[in-house]
Amino acid sequence: MAKLSSFTFISLNGYYKGKNEDISWHRHGAEESKFSAKSLKTESILLFGRVTFEMMEGFWQTDMAYKMDPATAKGMNESEKIVFSKTLKSSNWNNTRVINKDLISEIKKLKKTSKKDLTILGSGSLIKQLSEHKLIDEYQIMLDPTAIGEGETLFKNIKNKLDLKLQKSKVFKSGVILLIYSN
Repeated sequence: MAKLSSFTFISLNGYYKGKNEDISWHRHGAEESKFSAKSLKTESILLFGRVTFEMMEGFWQTDMAYKMDPATAKGMNESEKIVFSKTLKSSNWNNTRVINKDLISEIKKLKKTSKKDLTILGSGSLIKQLSEHKLIDEYQIMLDPTAIGEGETLFKNIKNKLDLKLQKSKVFKSGVILLIYSN
């Protein structure tokens, strides 16, 4: 059975995105870039909701992405990707498929049949929905030493309690802390 992980960064006051989808507050220096590039080498299938997917698709294929972070850009563009969307019908980003069917049943099917592990990048709406059904095996959260004024919390409006167990942590030189929890 494939393992389903999520990877999200949040502010000190618990927001994964600011007003108007703002993520400019996230500190992503050389050390974090090296971690991201290494993580992409695990060859997980990357999972996205439409909003995060469109943001990633619009950035990682650009010359600027390759200049800023060539290893991560290469990994993102070569990785197998799935976007869950009720409105998006197709994508021109290589190695991408769009799934318009029921999220929960499709994730259950992917966990049973995939030969690769699955990793949700960002995509807070997917994380919330899948957390309700206890389908996420591991939460990787990068905590930024920044508080922002407005935003949306990662587990906003969840109905079921999550009792997570800390498995590992890492402090980056920038002050960002990686927390890895199992469900």
